[in-house]
Amino acid sequence: MPKNEKKKSNWRDKYRFSVTNDTTFEEIWRIKLTQYNAFLLITCLVLFFIGATVSLIAFTNLREFIPGYPDVTMRRNILLSAIRLDSLERELALRDKYFSNLSAIISGNQPVEAFSLQDTTKKYQAITFKTFPEDSALRSQVEKDDRFNLSPGTLSPEAVTSPAALHFFPPVKGIVSGKYDPRARHYGTDIVTKPDSPVSAALDGTVIFTGWTMETGFVIEIQHSNNIVSVYKHNERLLKDTGDMVKTGEVIAIVGNSGELYTSGPHLHFEIWYKGSPLDPEKYIIF
Repeated sequence: MPKNEKKKSNWRDKYRFSVTNDTTFEEIWRIKLTQYNAFLLITCLVLFFIGATVSLIAFTNLREFIPGYPDVTMRRNILLSAIRLDSLERELALRDKYFSNLSAIISGNQPVEAFSLQDTTKKYQAITFKTFPEDSALRSQVEKDDRFNLSPGTLSPEAVTSPAALHFFPPVKGIVSGKYDPRARHYGTDIVTKPDSPVSAALDGTVIFTGWTMETGFVIEIQHSNNIVSVYKHNERLLKDTGDMVKTGEVIAIVGNSGELYTSGPHLHFEIWYKGSPLDPEKYIIF
């Protein structure tokens, strides 16, 4: 092969890059690389800068400088708005159900929530019920209280002209810790009793509301004859549903401490309303 023929370039050929002083021609820095090594070095640097940029955007507040990306305050406001909207939709649905059931009860029809279709996928015949000591104790206490139940079943609604002519069954037995005070917007009586005590219906009637509120926890309201409504608040759990018919002295709930604002311990807040106005329960019931 002729000597003057140029040698073909190869990936393994070495090249030297150096930094030289222009005055003294002194070599200050140098590096020897092949085309293969230079390609790998450039590739690693590009990947490093891409990874560093992605990490800075993902794990630091620099992402907030991206046009259209919400900052911390905006994202918090969006989350709070979504939570409030969900709560509002739930409250509106509960209100609509409440008014629908109330309208149905006043009209003499059965509330919508009282209709329930049986789940055909479950085998109800295979369900076994077990007895517990707590259930037996509760049943014994209720039976003992029902022996002295003076339900005004013999009186017709037309014969009663005022709440004073009715016999209200005590919803619970205990100590009055908060008295009726309309000036303080306290329209009922607080009765402290044993935890998990049964709550009884004060009169015959129809359950018009069952639900939970942040202020008063689990609440149940009963519509009685003669435009009387009784309200039971701060229950541990409710044993009746909207639309159920209850008798005087029948257990409707369990005393508790539910609610986040107006409770400081296990007790029952009991209210009596007559023709839209609150009454002092202690004038009609001995707790």
